[in-house]
Amino acid sequence: MKITFLGTSAMVPTKERNHPGILINYDRENILLDCGENTQRQLKFINFSPSKITRLLISHWHGDHILGIPGLIQTLGANNYEKTLEIYGPKNSKIFIKKIMNSFLLKDKIKYKVHEVNGKFFENEDFYLEAAYLKHSAPCLSFSLIEKPKRRMNLKYLKKFNLTKHPLLGELQKGKDIVYNNKKIKAKDSTFLIKGKKITYLSDTILDNSCIKAAKDSDLLIAESTFANDLKEKAKKYQHLTAEQAALIAKKSKSKKLILTHFSQRYKNLDILEKEAKKIFKNTILAKDFMNIIL
Repeated sequence: MKITFLGTSAMVPTKERNHPGILINYDRENILLDCGENTQRQLKFINFSPSKITRLLISHWHGDHILGIPGLIQTLGANNYEKTLEIYGPKNSKIFIKKIMNSFLLKDKIKYKVHEVNGKFFENEDFYLEAAYLKHSAPCLSFSLIEKPKRRMNLKYLKKFNLTKHPLLGELQKGKDIVYNNKKIKAKDSTFLIKGKKITYLSDTILDNSCIKAAKDSDLLIAESTFANDLKEKAKKYQHLTAEQAALIAKKSKSKKLILTHFSQRYKNLDILEKEAKKIFKNTILAKDFMNIIL
């Protein structure tokens, strides 16, 4: 699983930071979280074709998170996008997508489906996706990607049966008991489960129990941190997090690692945000445009 930050600014982009966007590559799935202005150009810089995108997850409908959608859809249409683009977002997403299609004359450019989601909304054999509402000035969702446990072979145990390569191993990996050389081999003895990873994305929000609940036990928590602590009243007014508050969420949710993103343009140097967060949650890093994380 590879996570690429395409944009790490807040409302106003800077020379160094584009509007919000995160790309998650997982096997055949290429999931785009938010699509700020200029996102498709950011994809050019990492040599990733927009036509490979399988799902678009929209946290909320403020401009900095969605202004790249019309251009993306236009490009997909020009490139004869053959898949159906699955679009997920909060309530009223169907209305807003319809308005985009009509306003930019994009009707029939591509096939797409819009889903207004809450809770678990997608699942395959490797992972599932969950959404939960946050508290912001517009309906806003957190998103979590949760890997399913993976069954691994206990090779030391299987050597007792001289069983190291055989089609029957596939049955054990499915959790089924087998018989080999007239001996029963139980899946619970010959295999073990490895817990999957959990990634959570907290877009614009205030500090609230909904954040902690959504982020619970995340291996990687990506959280907005628009302001430093001296502007916590401004953060409260505009319903955003400070870096310190993001760190509190990471600590209380028992997350393992925190990545701060969505930085106000006022911060030319982000050291103050990192310092304030690390006082509470040491395993914190700052996101940069084009930064990669591999899990």
